[in-house]
Amino acid sequence: MEIQVLHQVMDWNEDVSDAVKQTLAGQHICMINVMGSPGAGKTSLITALIQRLKANFRVGVIEGDIAGQVDAERIAALGVPTVQLNTDGACHIEAMSIQKILPALPLDRLDVIFVENIGNLVCPAEFRIGESLRMTLLSIPEGDDKVEKYPLMFTDTDCLVLNKYDMLPYFDFDEARVCANYEAVNPSTPLFRVSSRTGDGIDALADFLSGHIARAAR
Repeated sequence: MEIQVLHQVMDWNEDVSDAVKQTLAGQHICMINVMGSPGAGKTSLITALIQRLKANFRVGVIEGDIAGQVDAERIAALGVPTVQLNTDGACHIEAMSIQKILPALPLDRLDVIFVENIGNLVCPAEFRIGESLRMTLLSIPEGDDKVEKYPLMFTDTDCLVLNKYDMLPYFDFDEARVCANYEAVNPSTPLFRVSSRTGDGIDALADFLSGHIARAAR
């Protein structure tokens, strides 16, 4: 019985996700779902990407958290439209929440929306939110076993970002293991090595995203 209910909930979410995607397509907006563990550096990476992209694209952000608005305040300080979405305990964002919160953003004046999903390597992977692109972060301090432990998150993504790459010399992190496991579950998508602190790798990732944003704008 529980399996049947879960299946119905996810089917319902897919319907709403499709509706969100149609709304954004009508506005020529690319929405990027940013997923990763707590502390993986999602907010810092979004901040660094905004600074690279804002010269060419109009950026908005939906900041997802279980509670609080610390990250939203940090991003809003960059001068981009930002909306806080608190899930009040839920471990992921659902499409209905995105559908309800979109009117709070000036959609007619945006090219791209970053959605910072809840810090979690399980639930966010299971729920589409109407995004154009999924970006998964794995930070060096988290360890090199995450692709094996949480395969869906890394299978159902459009790119993998090895974040905090500048910390590689200080951790026992087998990069070859991660790359091999990622290649096995998701062979056709790129992997980026990035440090939000030093800026290394940000330009390459921004160029990749720029291509998707430009295509959505056509």
